[in-house]
Amino acid sequence: MRKIKFYRLETGKSPVEKYFDSLTNKQFEKISFVLDLIEQIDIVPRKYFKKLKGTDDIWEVRVQHGNNIFRILGFFDGKNLVVLNHTFTKKSQKIPRKEIAVAEQRKRNYFKQKDLK
Repeated sequence: MRKIKFYRLETGKSPVEKYFDSLTNKQFEKISFVLDLIEQIDIVPRKYFKKLKGTDDIWEVRVQHGNNIFRILGFFDGKNLVVLNHTFTKKSQKIPRKEIAVAEQRKRNYFKQKDLK
């Protein structure tokens, strides 16, 4: 069984939680449903959770609600811990490289901070 954790900046704030705070209750409920699926089932359908090709092992959570497609990027810390570190609303087919770069940088920061502990 997987566990989901939200990445925290050095300030202690979570960019993912901040993004979630900007959503409507219905949008957040749909995202919560998908995150629960990821935690509870072994084989998650690719439409909800997949590894992004050409990245530093970045994974994408994809949630569609109405005309909005919410993207939550993150990575694995070990076999079962998913650390979600970046969110945005996708407006095009292709994920912008700058969004992936943010997720990759936060991943490096996460492991650097973890190594210091």
